[in-house]
Amino acid sequence: MEPPAALPEDGLPAGPRAWAMATIALTISLAVLDAAAVNVALPTIARDLRATPMAAIWVVNAFQLAVMVSLLPLASLGDSLGYARIYRAGLAIFTAGALASFACAFTGSLALLTVARIVQGFGAAGIMSVNTALVRIIHPRDRLGRGLGMNALIVAISSAAGPTVAAGILAIASWPFLFAIDIPFGIAALAIARRTLPDSAGTAHRFDMPSALLNALAFGLLITAISGFAHGLGARLAGLELLAAAITLALLVERQRARTAPLFPIDLLRRADFALAVGTSVGAFGAQTLALVSLPFFLQGPLGRNQVETGLLMSAWPASLALVAPISGRLADRYPPGILCGIGLGAMLAGLLALAQLPVQPSGLDIVWRMGICGIGFGLFQSPNNRAMLAAAPAGRSGGASGMLSTARLTGQTVGAALVALVFALAGTDGARVTLLLAASFSAAGAVVSSARLARPGRRAAQQEAD
Repeated sequence: MEPPAALPEDGLPAGPRAWAMATIALTISLAVLDAAAVNVALPTIARDLRATPMAAIWVVNAFQLAVMVSLLPLASLGDSLGYARIYRAGLAIFTAGALASFACAFTGSLALLTVARIVQGFGAAGIMSVNTALVRIIHPRDRLGRGLGMNALIVAISSAAGPTVAAGILAIASWPFLFAIDIPFGIAALAIARRTLPDSAGTAHRFDMPSALLNALAFGLLITAISGFAHGLGARLAGLELLAAAITLALLVERQRARTAPLFPIDLLRRADFALAVGTSVGAFGAQTLALVSLPFFLQGPLGRNQVETGLLMSAWPASLALVAPISGRLADRYPPGILCGIGLGAMLAGLLALAQLPVQPSGLDIVWRMGICGIGFGLFQSPNNRAMLAAAPAGRSGGASGMLSTARLTGQTVGAALVALVFALAGTDGARVTLLLAASFSAAGAVVSSARLARPGRRAAQQEAD
Protein backbone atom coordinates (compact mmCIF):
# COMPACT_ATOMS: atom_id res chain seq x y z
CA MET A 1 0.00 0.00 0.00
CA GLU A 2 1.33 3.45 -0.97
CA PRO A 3 1.18 6.36 1.49
CA PRO A 4 -1.41 9.02 0.76
CA ALA A 5 -0.21 11.78 -1.53
CA ALA A 6 -1.66 14.48 0.71
CA LEU A 7 -2.89 14.40 4.26
CA PRO A 8 -6.63 15.31 4.50
CA GLU A 9 -7.60 18.15 6.80
CA ASP A 10 -9.57 15.87 9.14
CA GLY A 11 -7.73 12.53 9.25
CA LEU A 12 -7.21 9.72 6.77
CA PRO A 13 -9.95 7.73 5.03
CA ALA A 14 -10.92 4.46 6.72
CA GLY A 15 -8.67 2.15 4.66
CA PRO A 16 -5.40 4.09 4.86
CA ARG A 17 -6.19 4.91 8.51
CA ALA A 18 -6.43 1.21 9.33
CA TRP A 19 -3.09 0.49 7.65
CA ALA A 20 -1.39 3.38 9.44
CA MET A 21 -2.76 2.28 12.83
CA ALA A 22 -1.63 -1.29 12.11
CA THR A 23 1.90 0.03 11.61
CA ILE A 24 1.73 2.00 14.85
CA ALA A 25 0.37 -1.08 16.61
CA LEU A 26 3.31 -3.23 15.51
CA THR A 27 5.89 -0.58 16.36
CA ILE A 28 4.53 0.32 19.79
CA SER A 29 4.08 -3.37 20.60
CA LEU A 30 7.82 -3.91 20.14
CA ALA A 31 8.80 -1.19 22.61
CA VAL A 32 6.21 -2.23 25.20
CA LEU A 33 6.94 -5.96 24.92
CA ASP A 34 10.62 -5.22 25.41
CA ALA A 35 10.08 -3.15 28.57
CA ALA A 36 7.57 -5.58 30.11
CA ALA A 37 9.77 -8.60 29.41
CA VAL A 38 12.90 -6.99 30.87
CA ASN A 39 11.04 -6.04 34.07
CA VAL A 40 10.08 -9.68 34.65
CA ALA A 41 13.65 -10.84 33.99
CA LEU A 42 15.39 -8.35 36.30
CA PRO A 43 15.89 -10.78 39.19
CA THR A 44 17.33 -13.37 36.78
CA ILE A 45 19.59 -10.77 35.13
CA ALA A 46 20.83 -9.65 38.54
CA ARG A 47 21.61 -13.23 39.57
CA ASP A 48 23.35 -14.23 36.32
CA LEU A 49 25.46 -11.08 36.15
CA ARG A 50 26.26 -11.24 39.88
CA ALA A 51 24.74 -7.82 40.44
CA THR A 52 22.62 -6.44 43.25
CA PRO A 53 18.94 -5.70 42.54
CA MET A 54 19.72 -1.97 42.76
CA ALA A 55 22.45 -2.31 40.12
CA ALA A 56 20.33 -4.50 37.85
CA ILE A 57 17.57 -1.88 37.80
CA TRP A 58 19.99 0.22 35.71
CA VAL A 59 19.02 -2.01 32.77
CA VAL A 60 15.65 -0.24 33.05
CA ASN A 61 16.91 3.15 34.22
CA ALA A 62 19.47 3.53 31.39
CA PHE A 63 16.77 2.93 28.79
CA GLN A 64 14.48 5.48 30.44
CA LEU A 65 17.27 8.02 30.85
CA ALA A 66 18.14 7.89 27.13
CA VAL A 67 14.50 8.43 26.27
CA MET A 68 14.12 11.33 28.69
CA VAL A 69 17.07 13.37 27.44
CA SER A 70 16.09 13.05 23.76
CA LEU A 71 12.28 12.98 23.76
CA LEU A 72 11.49 16.71 23.47
CA PRO A 73 14.30 17.44 20.98
CA LEU A 74 13.05 14.64 18.73
CA ALA A 75 9.46 15.89 19.05
CA SER A 76 10.70 19.30 17.91
CA LEU A 77 12.47 17.65 14.99
CA GLY A 78 9.18 15.95 14.16
CA ASP A 79 7.51 19.36 13.89
CA SER A 80 10.31 20.49 11.55
CA LEU A 81 10.90 17.41 9.40
CA GLY A 82 7.62 15.52 9.62
CA TYR A 83 6.43 13.01 12.18
CA ALA A 84 6.75 9.89 10.00
CA ARG A 85 10.43 10.54 9.26
CA ILE A 86 11.31 10.73 12.96
CA TYR A 87 9.15 7.67 13.70
CA ARG A 88 10.90 5.54 11.08
CA ALA A 89 14.37 6.69 12.17
CA GLY A 90 13.54 5.84 15.79
CA LEU A 91 12.35 2.39 14.80
CA ALA A 92 15.59 1.72 12.90
CA ILE A 93 17.74 2.76 15.88
CA PHE A 94 15.58 0.76 18.30
CA THR A 95 16.05 -2.39 16.20
CA ALA A 96 19.81 -1.83 15.99
CA GLY A 97 19.88 -1.37 19.76
CA ALA A 98 18.03 -4.65 20.24
CA LEU A 99 20.70 -6.43 18.22
CA ALA A 100 23.39 -4.78 20.37
CA SER A 101 21.56 -5.73 23.60
CA PHE A 102 21.31 -9.35 22.45
CA ALA A 103 25.03 -9.45 21.68
CA CYS A 104 26.10 -7.67 24.89
CA ALA A 105 23.97 -9.96 27.06
CA PHE A 106 26.34 -12.84 26.29
CA THR A 107 29.41 -10.91 27.45
CA GLY A 108 28.40 -11.14 31.10
CA SER A 109 28.97 -7.41 31.52
CA LEU A 110 26.20 -5.32 33.06
CA ALA A 111 27.99 -2.16 31.84
CA LEU A 112 27.96 -3.22 28.18
CA LEU A 113 24.34 -4.31 28.41
CA THR A 114 23.48 -0.92 29.90
CA VAL A 115 25.17 0.89 27.00
CA ALA A 116 23.20 -1.18 24.49
CA ARG A 117 20.00 -0.35 26.33
CA ILE A 118 20.87 3.35 26.02
CA VAL A 119 20.98 2.93 22.23
CA GLN A 120 17.57 1.27 22.34
CA GLY A 121 16.33 4.14 24.48
CA PHE A 122 17.30 6.72 21.86
CA GLY A 123 15.41 4.71 19.26
CA ALA A 124 12.38 4.38 21.51
CA ALA A 125 12.42 8.17 22.00
CA GLY A 126 12.09 8.64 18.26
CA ILE A 127 8.98 6.44 18.30
CA MET A 128 7.41 7.86 21.45
CA SER A 129 8.08 11.52 20.67
CA VAL A 130 5.68 11.64 17.73
CA ASN A 131 3.44 8.62 18.30
CA THR A 132 0.36 10.48 19.52
CA ALA A 133 0.94 13.28 16.99
CA LEU A 134 0.60 10.61 14.29
CA VAL A 135 -2.53 9.24 15.96
CA ARG A 136 -3.99 12.75 15.98
CA ILE A 137 -3.41 13.46 12.27
CA ILE A 138 -4.56 9.97 11.26
CA HIS A 139 -7.97 10.23 12.98
CA PRO A 140 -10.89 12.63 12.42
CA ARG A 141 -11.49 15.06 15.29
CA ASP A 142 -14.63 13.32 16.50
CA ARG A 143 -12.82 9.96 16.69
CA LEU A 144 -9.65 11.10 18.46
CA GLY A 145 -10.67 9.55 21.77
CA ARG A 146 -11.35 6.23 20.04
CA GLY A 147 -8.01 6.41 18.27
CA LEU A 148 -6.22 7.04 21.54
CA GLY A 149 -8.26 4.26 23.14
CA MET A 150 -7.10 1.89 20.41
CA ASN A 151 -3.53 3.03 21.00
CA ALA A 152 -3.94 2.33 24.73
CA LEU A 153 -5.46 -1.06 23.88
CA ILE A 154 -2.43 -1.91 21.78
CA VAL A 155 -0.12 -0.93 24.63
CA ALA A 156 -2.20 -2.94 27.10
CA ILE A 157 -2.27 -6.08 24.96
CA SER A 158 1.47 -5.80 24.45
CA SER A 159 1.98 -5.33 28.18
CA ALA A 160 -0.21 -8.35 28.84
CA ALA A 161 1.77 -10.39 26.35
CA GLY A 162 5.11 -9.12 27.68
CA PRO A 163 5.20 -11.08 30.96
CA THR A 164 3.72 -14.13 29.23
CA VAL A 165 6.25 -13.97 26.39
CA ALA A 166 9.02 -13.45 28.94
CA ALA A 167 7.80 -16.43 30.96
CA GLY A 168 7.67 -18.60 27.85
CA ILE A 169 11.13 -17.61 26.67
CA LEU A 170 12.66 -18.01 30.13
CA ALA A 171 11.10 -21.47 30.37
CA ILE A 172 12.98 -22.71 27.29
CA ALA A 173 15.91 -20.32 26.82
CA SER A 174 18.16 -17.88 28.66
CA TRP A 175 17.19 -14.24 29.24
CA PRO A 176 19.38 -12.75 26.43
CA PHE A 177 16.83 -14.12 23.96
CA LEU A 178 14.30 -11.64 25.35
CA PHE A 179 16.07 -9.02 23.20
CA ALA A 180 16.21 -11.23 20.11
CA ILE A 181 12.45 -11.04 19.46
CA ASP A 182 12.76 -7.31 18.67
CA ILE A 183 15.09 -7.84 15.72
CA PRO A 184 12.95 -9.59 13.04
CA PHE A 185 9.78 -7.72 14.02
CA GLY A 186 11.63 -4.40 14.03
CA ILE A 187 12.88 -5.01 10.49
CA ALA A 188 9.36 -5.94 9.35
CA ALA A 189 7.79 -2.90 11.03
CA LEU A 190 10.32 -0.59 9.39
CA ALA A 191 9.52 -1.99 5.94
CA ILE A 192 5.78 -1.51 6.50
CA ALA A 193 6.17 1.97 8.01
CA ARG A 194 7.85 3.22 4.85
CA ARG A 195 4.65 2.52 2.90
CA THR A 196 1.81 3.33 5.28
CA LEU A 197 2.58 6.28 7.56
CA PRO A 198 1.42 9.69 6.24
CA ASP A 199 4.22 12.20 5.70
CA SER A 200 2.99 15.38 7.35
CA ALA A 201 4.47 18.66 6.16
CA GLY A 202 7.15 20.09 8.42
CA THR A 203 7.13 23.66 9.71
CA ALA A 204 9.50 26.45 8.82
CA HIS A 205 11.16 26.81 12.23
CA ARG A 206 14.77 25.73 12.58
CA PHE A 207 15.89 23.13 15.06
CA ASP A 208 17.18 24.78 18.25
CA MET A 209 20.36 22.88 19.07
CA PRO A 210 21.35 24.93 22.18
CA SER A 211 17.90 24.29 23.67
CA ALA A 212 18.21 20.60 22.85
CA LEU A 213 21.51 20.43 24.72
CA LEU A 214 20.10 22.34 27.71
CA ASN A 215 17.10 19.99 27.74
CA ALA A 216 19.31 16.90 27.69
CA LEU A 217 21.52 18.29 30.44
CA ALA A 218 18.57 19.29 32.66
CA PHE A 219 16.75 15.97 32.41
CA GLY A 220 19.98 13.98 32.54
CA LEU A 221 21.07 15.68 35.76
CA LEU A 222 17.62 15.28 37.29
CA ILE A 223 17.42 11.54 36.64
CA THR A 224 21.05 10.78 37.55
CA ALA A 225 20.62 12.73 40.80
CA ILE A 226 17.58 10.68 41.80
CA SER A 227 19.13 7.41 40.67
CA GLY A 228 22.52 8.24 42.19
CA PHE A 229 20.99 8.96 45.58
CA ALA A 230 19.04 5.71 45.32
CA HIS A 231 22.24 3.80 44.60
CA GLY A 232 24.10 5.25 47.56
CA LEU A 233 26.28 7.84 45.81
CA GLY A 234 25.67 10.34 48.61
CA ALA A 235 23.21 13.08 49.40
CA ARG A 236 25.75 15.87 48.78
CA LEU A 237 26.50 14.82 45.19
CA ALA A 238 22.81 14.20 44.48
CA GLY A 239 21.96 17.62 45.91
CA LEU A 240 24.55 19.32 43.69
CA GLU A 241 23.17 17.52 40.65
CA LEU A 242 19.62 18.58 41.54
CA LEU A 243 20.77 22.18 41.91
CA ALA A 244 22.54 22.03 38.55
CA ALA A 245 19.40 20.52 36.98
CA ALA A 246 17.25 23.33 38.37
CA ILE A 247 19.64 26.01 37.07
CA THR A 248 19.83 24.37 33.65
CA LEU A 249 16.05 24.03 33.46
CA ALA A 250 15.65 27.72 34.37
CA LEU A 251 18.05 28.68 31.57
CA LEU A 252 16.11 26.45 29.17
CA VAL A 253 12.76 28.00 30.10
CA GLU A 254 14.18 31.52 29.78
CA ARG A 255 15.49 30.69 26.30
CA GLN A 256 12.05 29.39 25.23
CA ARG A 257 10.07 32.50 26.22
CA ALA A 258 10.58 34.39 22.97
CA ARG A 259 10.02 31.41 20.67
CA THR A 260 6.77 30.69 18.84
CA ALA A 261 7.33 26.92 18.82
CA PRO A 262 9.53 26.27 21.87
CA LEU A 263 11.33 22.95 22.19
CA PHE A 264 10.35 22.86 25.87
CA PRO A 265 6.61 23.62 25.43
CA ILE A 266 6.08 26.43 27.93
CA ASP A 267 3.37 27.82 25.66
CA LEU A 268 1.34 24.65 26.23
CA LEU A 269 2.13 24.42 29.93
CA ARG A 270 0.60 27.88 30.39
CA ARG A 271 -2.75 26.28 29.50
CA ALA A 272 -4.24 25.00 32.75
CA ASP A 273 -5.99 21.99 31.17
CA PHE A 274 -2.73 20.88 29.56
CA ALA A 275 -0.70 21.38 32.75
CA LEU A 276 -3.22 19.44 34.87
CA ALA A 277 -3.17 16.57 32.38
CA VAL A 278 0.64 16.51 32.59
CA GLY A 279 0.54 16.40 36.40
CA THR A 280 -2.04 13.62 36.38
CA SER A 281 0.08 11.59 33.97
CA VAL A 282 3.25 11.92 36.07
CA GLY A 283 1.42 10.66 39.17
CA ALA A 284 -0.29 7.75 37.42
CA PHE A 285 2.75 6.46 35.58
CA GLY A 286 4.94 6.90 38.65
CA ALA A 287 2.51 4.72 40.56
CA GLN A 288 2.40 2.06 37.86
CA THR A 289 6.19 1.85 37.54
CA LEU A 290 6.76 1.72 41.29
CA ALA A 291 4.44 -1.28 41.36
CA LEU A 292 5.52 -3.14 38.21
CA VAL A 293 9.28 -2.85 38.86
CA SER A 294 9.00 -3.98 42.48
CA LEU A 295 6.39 -6.73 42.04
CA PRO A 296 8.77 -9.29 40.44
CA PHE A 297 11.03 -9.04 43.49
CA PHE A 298 8.00 -9.25 45.80
CA LEU A 299 6.54 -12.29 44.05
CA GLN A 300 9.85 -14.15 43.66
CA GLY A 301 11.15 -13.17 47.10
CA PRO A 302 8.79 -13.10 50.11
CA LEU A 303 5.92 -14.80 48.23
CA GLY A 304 8.10 -17.63 46.85
CA ARG A 305 6.91 -17.69 43.21
CA ASN A 306 9.23 -18.69 40.37
CA GLN A 307 9.91 -16.52 37.32
CA VAL A 308 7.36 -18.28 35.10
CA GLU A 309 4.59 -17.91 37.71
CA THR A 310 5.59 -14.27 38.18
CA GLY A 311 5.13 -13.51 34.50
CA LEU A 312 1.74 -15.19 34.35
CA LEU A 313 0.41 -13.56 37.53
CA MET A 314 1.55 -10.10 36.48
CA SER A 315 -0.28 -10.47 33.16
CA ALA A 316 -3.57 -9.83 35.00
CA TRP A 317 -2.74 -6.11 35.29
CA PRO A 318 -2.30 -5.31 31.56
CA ALA A 319 -4.95 -7.86 30.57
CA SER A 320 -7.63 -6.04 32.57
CA LEU A 321 -6.32 -2.74 31.22
CA ALA A 322 -6.83 -4.10 27.69
CA LEU A 323 -10.47 -4.88 28.44
CA VAL A 324 -11.15 -1.35 29.66
CA ALA A 325 -9.08 0.69 27.16
CA PRO A 326 -11.50 0.70 24.17
CA ILE A 327 -14.45 1.51 26.45
CA SER A 328 -12.43 4.29 28.05
CA GLY A 329 -11.58 5.72 24.62
CA ARG A 330 -15.26 5.99 23.70
CA LEU A 331 -16.11 7.55 27.05
CA ALA A 332 -13.31 10.09 26.52
CA ASP A 333 -15.17 11.53 23.52
CA ARG A 334 -18.26 12.14 25.69
CA TYR A 335 -17.37 12.83 29.34
CA PRO A 336 -14.97 15.19 31.17
CA PRO A 337 -11.50 13.75 31.83
CA GLY A 338 -11.52 14.96 35.43
CA ILE A 339 -14.31 12.54 36.28
CA LEU A 340 -13.01 9.54 34.33
CA CYS A 341 -9.39 9.92 35.47
CA GLY A 342 -10.38 10.54 39.09
CA ILE A 343 -12.46 7.36 39.19
CA GLY A 344 -9.74 5.36 37.45
CA LEU A 345 -6.91 6.48 39.71
CA GLY A 346 -9.12 5.94 42.77
CA ALA A 347 -9.63 2.33 41.69
CA MET A 348 -5.90 1.93 41.10
CA LEU A 349 -5.24 3.29 44.59
CA ALA A 350 -7.55 0.64 46.07
CA GLY A 351 -5.81 -2.12 44.10
CA LEU A 352 -2.33 -1.02 45.17
CA LEU A 353 -3.32 -0.90 48.83
CA ALA A 354 -4.78 -4.38 48.47
CA LEU A 355 -1.53 -5.67 46.92
CA ALA A 356 0.48 -4.16 49.79
CA GLN A 357 -1.72 -6.12 52.24
CA LEU A 358 -1.27 -9.53 50.58
CA PRO A 359 -1.02 -12.39 53.10
CA VAL A 360 2.22 -14.33 53.55
CA GLN A 361 1.04 -17.28 51.43
CA PRO A 362 -1.52 -15.87 48.97
CA SER A 363 -3.29 -17.98 46.37
CA GLY A 364 -3.02 -17.13 42.69
CA LEU A 365 -6.55 -15.70 42.82
CA ASP A 366 -5.57 -13.44 45.75
CA ILE A 367 -2.88 -11.88 43.54
CA VAL A 368 -4.83 -11.81 40.26
CA TRP A 369 -7.90 -9.91 41.44
CA ARG A 370 -5.74 -7.22 43.03
CA MET A 371 -3.71 -6.88 39.82
CA GLY A 372 -6.99 -6.70 37.89
CA ILE A 373 -8.32 -3.75 39.91
CA CYS A 374 -5.09 -1.86 39.28
CA GLY A 375 -5.30 -2.53 35.54
CA ILE A 376 -8.96 -1.48 35.31
CA GLY A 377 -8.23 1.77 37.13
CA PHE A 378 -5.22 2.58 34.96
CA GLY A 379 -7.15 1.74 31.80
CA LEU A 380 -9.94 4.14 32.74
CA PHE A 381 -7.41 6.94 33.33
CA GLN A 382 -5.18 6.68 30.27
CA SER A 383 -7.23 7.51 27.15
CA PRO A 384 -9.25 10.40 28.67
CA ASN A 385 -6.10 12.01 30.03
CA ASN A 386 -4.20 11.66 26.75
CA ARG A 387 -7.14 13.06 24.81
CA ALA A 388 -7.39 16.02 27.19
CA MET A 389 -3.70 16.77 26.75
CA LEU A 390 -3.84 16.69 22.94
CA ALA A 391 -7.15 18.57 22.81
CA ALA A 392 -5.70 21.38 24.92
CA ALA A 393 -3.00 22.03 22.28
CA PRO A 394 -3.54 23.72 18.89
CA ALA A 395 -3.24 21.37 15.91
CA GLY A 396 -0.04 23.10 14.82
CA ARG A 397 1.60 22.13 18.13
CA SER A 398 0.76 18.42 17.93
CA GLY A 399 4.44 17.50 17.99
CA GLY A 400 5.10 19.53 21.13
CA ALA A 401 2.00 18.07 22.80
CA SER A 402 2.97 14.53 21.80
CA GLY A 403 6.50 15.02 23.09
CA MET A 404 5.25 16.44 26.40
CA LEU A 405 2.72 13.61 26.74
CA SER A 406 5.55 11.10 26.46
CA THR A 407 7.82 13.22 28.67
CA ALA A 408 5.21 13.24 31.43
CA ARG A 409 4.81 9.49 31.15
CA LEU A 410 8.56 8.86 31.14
CA THR A 411 9.13 11.27 34.02
CA GLY A 412 6.74 9.25 36.14
CA GLN A 413 8.24 5.97 34.97
CA THR A 414 11.87 7.02 35.45
CA VAL A 415 11.31 8.58 38.85
CA GLY A 416 9.29 5.51 39.84
CA ALA A 417 12.06 3.10 38.81
CA ALA A 418 14.69 5.15 40.65
CA LEU A 419 12.55 5.28 43.79
CA VAL A 420 12.26 1.48 43.76
CA ALA A 421 16.03 1.25 44.12
CA LEU A 422 16.00 3.87 46.88
CA VAL A 423 13.26 2.14 48.87
CA PHE A 424 14.92 -1.26 48.47
CA ALA A 425 18.19 0.20 49.77
CA LEU A 426 16.52 1.79 52.80
CA ALA A 427 13.80 -0.73 53.69
CA GLY A 428 15.58 -4.03 53.03
CA THR A 429 13.29 -7.06 53.07
CA ASP A 430 10.19 -4.88 53.49
CA GLY A 431 11.10 -2.84 50.40
CA ALA A 432 8.45 -4.31 48.12
CA ARG A 433 5.52 -3.62 50.45
CA VAL A 434 6.79 -0.11 51.20
CA THR A 435 7.14 0.53 47.46
CA LEU A 436 3.54 -0.52 46.86
CA LEU A 437 2.38 1.91 49.54
CA LEU A 438 4.45 4.65 47.88
CA ALA A 439 2.81 3.74 44.56
CA ALA A 440 -0.59 4.16 46.21
CA SER A 441 0.39 7.68 47.31
CA PHE A 442 1.40 8.56 43.73
CA SER A 443 -1.97 7.31 42.49
CA ALA A 444 -3.78 9.39 45.10
CA ALA A 445 -1.82 12.49 44.08
CA GLY A 446 -2.71 11.92 40.43
CA ALA A 447 -6.40 11.60 41.33
CA VAL A 448 -6.32 14.89 43.24
CA VAL A 449 -4.64 16.74 40.36
CA SER A 450 -7.10 15.26 37.86
CA SER A 451 -10.10 16.25 39.97
CA ALA A 452 -8.93 19.90 39.90
CA ARG A 453 -10.10 19.97 36.27
CA LEU A 454 -13.70 19.66 37.47
CA ALA A 455 -13.51 23.13 39.04
CA ARG A 456 -12.61 24.81 35.74
CA PRO A 457 -15.58 26.55 34.12
CA GLY A 458 -16.19 25.98 30.42
CA ARG A 459 -13.72 23.11 30.26
CA ARG A 460 -15.72 21.17 27.69
CA ALA A 461 -16.20 24.16 25.40
CA ALA A 462 -12.50 24.96 25.59
CA GLN A 463 -11.64 21.36 24.71
CA GLN A 464 -13.93 21.37 21.68
CA GLU A 465 -12.50 24.71 20.51
CA ALA A 466 -8.93 23.33 20.77
CA ASP A 467 -9.98 20.28 18.74
